[in-house]
Amino acid sequence: MDTMLEARLQTKQRNTQNSRETSLWSSGFGMKLEAVTPFLGKYRPFVGRCCQTCTPKSWESLFHRSIMDLGFCNVILVKEENTRFRGWLVRRLCCFLWSLEQHIPPCRDAPEKIMERTGVQNVISGRDPGGAGEGQVSGLVKKEVQRILGHIQAPPCPFLLRLFSWALLRFLKCVFLNVQLHKGQMKMVHQAAQAGLPLVLLSTHKSLLDGILLPFVLLSQGLGVLRVAWDPRTCSPTLRALLKKLGGLFLPLEANLTLDSSEGVLTRAVVHAASAPLGLWTGALAVLRILRGWGRSRPVCVRVHLAQPFSLQEYTINARSCWGSRQTLEQLLQPIVLGQCTTVPDTEKEQEWTPATGPLLALKEEDQLLVRRLSRHVLNASVMSSAVMSTAIMATLLLFKHQKGVFLSQLLGEFSWLTEETLLRGFDVGFSGQLRCLVQHTLSLLQAHVTLLRVHQGDLLVVPRLGPGLTHLAHLSAELLPAFLSEAVGACAVRGLLAGRVPPEGPWELQGIELLSQNELYRQILLLLHLLPQDLLLLQPCQSSYCYCQEVLDRLIQCGLLVAEETPGSRPACDTGRQRLSAKLLWKPSGDFTDSDSDDFEEAEGRFFRLSQQSRCPDFFLFLCRLLSPLLKAFAQAATFLHQGQLPDTESGYAEQLFQFLQATAQEEGFFECADPNLAISAIWTFRDLGVLQQTPSPAGPMLYLSPAFTSWENQEKLEQFIRQFICS
Repeated sequence: MDTMLEARLQTKQRNTQNSRETSLWSSGFGMKLEAVTPFLGKYRPFVGRCCQTCTPKSWESLFHRSIMDLGFCNVILVKEENTRFRGWLVRRLCCFLWSLEQHIPPCRDAPEKIMERTGVQNVISGRDPGGAGEGQVSGLVKKEVQRILGHIQAPPCPFLLRLFSWALLRFLKCVFLNVQLHKGQMKMVHQAAQAGLPLVLLSTHKSLLDGILLPFVLLSQGLGVLRVAWDPRTCSPTLRALLKKLGGLFLPLEANLTLDSSEGVLTRAVVHAASAPLGLWTGALAVLRILRGWGRSRPVCVRVHLAQPFSLQEYTINARSCWGSRQTLEQLLQPIVLGQCTTVPDTEKEQEWTPATGPLLALKEEDQLLVRRLSRHVLNASVMSSAVMSTAIMATLLLFKHQKGVFLSQLLGEFSWLTEETLLRGFDVGFSGQLRCLVQHTLSLLQAHVTLLRVHQGDLLVVPRLGPGLTHLAHLSAELLPAFLSEAVGACAVRGLLAGRVPPEGPWELQGIELLSQNELYRQILLLLHLLPQDLLLLQPCQSSYCYCQEVLDRLIQCGLLVAEETPGSRPACDTGRQRLSAKLLWKPSGDFTDSDSDDFEEAEGRFFRLSQQSRCPDFFLFLCRLLSPLLKAFAQAATFLHQGQLPDTESGYAEQLFQFLQATAQEEGFFECADPNLAISAIWTFRDLGVLQQTPSPAGPMLYLSPAFTSWENQEKLEQFIRQFICS
């Protein structure tokens, strides 16, 4: 759920608190400013489609053909037409009448359905430790299941749910201007619900209000009551009984016991069969914050994004066929970092950062891998379906192009340019309106992190504030990174390839002289892909790294940074008339690259590229390189910290050490965008996978210590230089 404000409505609702801000913007620039639209051409881009490789049937059948023709609906806009009644009294009571007409599906035969689940049957038959055995009376077991289920949940009360939906509707109408929901996305969810199978909804929790807003949206759209999990230790018995009637779930304490415990086996089996949890305390906290700031904050608009649904059964069948050979990051990258070899192994990287929770550990190793790769598919779809906000575009411009300041007249044009580039890459944006109003509103949202200075001729100078201001801008700019990630990876790979040939401070013309072979580009891109975390790359597990390398290279050519260089005596790259395709290449499945396919890439050895000499290329190249600079600089500083850190230490303790070092370095060198605790944790996890840090169990928890291969200062220096080759100053 993304928070945004309508620019046109906000310009009409200026109050006295914005008088100083209005005076800064009162002087015009004598130019005609165009309007910014959230789409190019006629239709808005569709985002968030499921994987065509793993779920081809869902990709085809659960897609609404006219989705791009459909617009948005305001979920909290309830009028007379939304009820069955008409009249002047209905117009005044339409919200209450609408809540009375909400469909609450009955919850029948829940104990019988749970008794039929495989996990419960295994416990009853004694096949699991702590089971009842064959001799126990099934009636007593059924009563025990009903007792456990009664502690977990209760049949929802339709009257309380309708009353709660009415109160929540009134609250949301006071807080938000509107709650936007794409009608095409909702059509796809309704189409999936018509199959009669249960829907499992996974949320990325972009807002603290998700726990309250999402159940209301789904109930208002006729999808039933969303079951939400609560912690029973934080609720009184009276509140617990009320929340059960509203669809709350309360997990018994036995469900949190370790898997090897003989107690609560039946309880854990019932819990796993009955729940799909989503936390709500964060929503209550958000409500308290809104009530505390009532009257001071401006009413805002929100949008709920829904990615394309897919069949989990279809995924489990097809996903297993996409598994190939994989190696750890230590096997792939450590020999290259230490200079022991130069060839990148032709295998995929195995890197799983999914938390190893109790239910996940209870699965087989093959099923655990299936769940972990499913989470990567879901994360990819959720990020791709989220709209880019104006604050992300403004933060990216100020952080990576104009840290020393920029005139507003120039910023207006670059804001429009970056918005258009985002739309060209198939991403959605969550704003529209007059360009000047959008920039004004965006800067007002960032007023705590930027400074506006009036200069000559009525122009304004926008300067980012140092310190925490840059850290906040870096956090906002991460929202835009997926749109330019392929080009950013390619630009940093080119930077690494040129690092040993041309001085970084050398002119662009000197760097454009160098010939870059396609094989060298592939190698540098692969090295950077292996170094970057998978939760940043958002690569689908069914996608080959070599396919992604070709995609990166194609993006660099399409955006005009690379141009093909024809070598003397070779056939032009555009001459495809005399090229012959072998039968093996013609019938090769997409993404199927093995050692036997190396002869198909022999033709790539004769392909060379140069950096384009167009006037816009140097600035765009630096902009793309700087998009990854916060993460890469944090990794490089983490390598510098290896000989200063106090090891052995716990993971949390060493993360705190590294974070303090990043903060101290930011004060000295000005790299405040790197002073992020999440970057410190990401660096530690990457170094652990790379074999720089090793982990051993201890009574206080897993302890980290420096591996023998990186105890020497020389190898630590090699690691730092390997990372810094991709950083463009």
